[in-house]
Amino acid sequence: MPQIPGRFVNKRKSVSHTLTDWLSSDQQGANVLTTARMLLSIEQAAKKVLPPALAQVCRVARIDRQQITLAVPSAAYAARLRQLAPRIIQLLAESGWNLNEISVKVQAGLLQNQTKTTRPKETVPLDSGALHAFEELRNNLAPGPLADAVSRLLVRHREGG
Repeated sequence: MPQIPGRFVNKRKSVSHTLTDWLSSDQQGANVLTTARMLLSIEQAAKKVLPPALAQVCRVARIDRQQITLAVPSAAYAARLRQLAPRIIQLLAESGWNLNEISVKVQAGLLQNQTKTTRPKETVPLDSGALHAFEELRNNLAPGPLADAVSRLLVRHREGG
């Protein structure tokens, strides 16, 4: 585990906990940490009102006095977000946030930083009964694209992959 300059890092501590401690150790870092926590907290509260697709791409970009700026990746999301602005303000007020105005910004590159998690393709090998059934099907099909596809399926599964 890397050491942070000027601090001893206990190997049993998690990296995130250590970084949080380090950020909290000086005034500027503490301000950044407080602002980040506030932005994330408001973002989570606002997402309760949003439809799932919009909640996934909407980010709180800024808070200035009593105005919150929300960022989305396209104009279509921005239009929907503007329609929901009164509900978002109401929810945030009910949650104790002193905010009374929402501004919406379109940031086209917003989704580029998100990594998509893809699960590996799950394949279930065909047992001998299934292979036999597909072979019978192929033998009863007229020549053509479907018969060719069934033949490729049989070859692929007999080779094991």
